[in-house]
Amino acid sequence: MTAAEINSTILAVWRVEQPRLITGLSRLLRDVPLAEDLTQEALVAALEHWPDGGVPDKPGAWLMALAKRRALDHLRRRSMLARKHEMLMRELEQEQQAMPDPDAALDEDIGDELLRLIFTACHPRLSREARAALALKMICGLTTEEIARAFLQPEPTIAQRIVRAKRTLSESGLTYETPRGEQLSERLASVLEVVYLIFNEGYTAARGDEWLRPQLCHDALRMGRVLTLVAPQEGEAHGLLALMELNASRTAARTDAAGDPILLMEQNRALWDRLQIRRGLLALARACELGGGRGFYTLQAAIVACHASAATPAETDWPRIANLYAELATLVRSPIIELNRAVAIGMAEGPAAALAIVDRLASEPALKNYHLLPSVRGDLLHKLGRVAEARAAFQAASALATNKRERELLQRRAAEAGDGVPQAC
Repeated sequence: MTAAEINSTILAVWRVEQPRLITGLSRLLRDVPLAEDLTQEALVAALEHWPDGGVPDKPGAWLMALAKRRALDHLRRRSMLARKHEMLMRELEQEQQAMPDPDAALDEDIGDELLRLIFTACHPRLSREARAALALKMICGLTTEEIARAFLQPEPTIAQRIVRAKRTLSESGLTYETPRGEQLSERLASVLEVVYLIFNEGYTAARGDEWLRPQLCHDALRMGRVLTLVAPQEGEAHGLLALMELNASRTAARTDAAGDPILLMEQNRALWDRLQIRRGLLALARACELGGGRGFYTLQAAIVACHASAATPAETDWPRIANLYAELATLVRSPIIELNRAVAIGMAEGPAAALAIVDRLASEPALKNYHLLPSVRGDLLHKLGRVAEARAAFQAASALATNKRERELLQRRAAEAGDGVPQAC
């Protein structure tokens, strides 16, 4: 392997292993910021050693073993200061003796342990915004820039939130736990938001060479299922699970053999996972039974259910989808929700009605660098026969896109618009 290939491999391994390392170390050390620091040290060690020695056969196990050794060294240095550390040292040493293969520990109850880590990061002592940003940084390994894009916030603002949240966690000695009762209710909304954002990053990656990050979707779904067991009477927990199940049911149809995106209206619906759709619809029904039918996640699940229930694109109930987006907008004032409503109105009433909405959204500061705004506008312009404007809009969208696959798709759409070839949205 060349140095560049090894570095690329290290970063790919890191994307998968980072949450596992932080989760395992947090469970053992009861100190989330320290666990993240040790995880970062393991990455630095890999960057130093793997280019010369080669990538290990089990890179995750290598990273975990190194991180645990660093944890033991850290505790030994402080062992005279606290009896608790002596106890944790023995626990670490006993675990290492009991599990000679560190790789065996990597998948140990990962869904529940990831969820516990999120609950810790979502402590009420932290602001709502800081909770989600910190959890996304630790669990997803997202960059500060990627988190800023998810929240439509300036990058320095997000960076400050993360620094303050880490300091609060470090100084307060908060317990690494899955809370119960009233404490669980205090944190649940933030935890649902984090799981939702993790799934979204897996479903459509903000950056990188691949459009999908399946492991993040898998982890989010697993945590969503655990959440419905931890909080079985919370309608929105079931609503979020329904939303993720229904969206994930389309995974096999969302990319072609080369990994390029396939737009919703062009997908082969025979590839949609009918079993997963049934699971999603059952979760949606349960959310409604529990009174969560008008919740943020449940309304989105109802929208996706309209697509899942349509055998062909022509059978999609676009007026209902537009109405559901309008209802969603009464809960959360978001220009992205309004943009999605415009798409539905374009399908239900025609592109001219939708374009009027999209043009009003052009002045929204939060959408200044949001690539889907010019992308939607390009599609509407193309349907109206305004080909040159459509091409310019797709080119502008491509320049803003930070995911390679999505950028290439928008470039193709710009070229097709120039050729006058119709393209469904």
